[in-house]
Amino acid sequence: MSTILKFKKNKGCNRQSLDIVRDMLIVALIRVRKTRIMYQANLSYVQVKKYLHELLENGLLKCDGDSCYLTTKKGLEFLKMYEDYVARCKVIKDQVNKSAKDRILLERMCSCGGSSGAQKAR
Repeated sequence: MSTILKFKKNKGCNRQSLDIVRDMLIVALIRVRKTRIMYQANLSYVQVKKYLHELLENGLLKCDGDSCYLTTKKGLEFLKMYEDYVARCKVIKDQVNKSAKDRILLERMCSCGGSSGAQKAR
């Protein structure tokens, strides 16, 4: 789980919901207050309020009597599944990119990449 403990900054892209959930759960691996989650996960007050409600309702976070939050066992399972999901997506993306490059190479080898030989002769 060492790779998920680091925040992954998207290059100029907005984060998706799953990325935000991951960030919040990572922050709450130690007992923290709402403000710490908000700042470390880089969220607005409205966002943190919305996501905290959902994470508490789904049992990914728990709140103690001191208004502190902590990632639950189910939250840890989410983090592990998320890490596996991201790894699989990367493999698939790499395979798709390789296939696209192979197609271009094959089209160049047979000169059938969208322009026929007759068009080249003109």
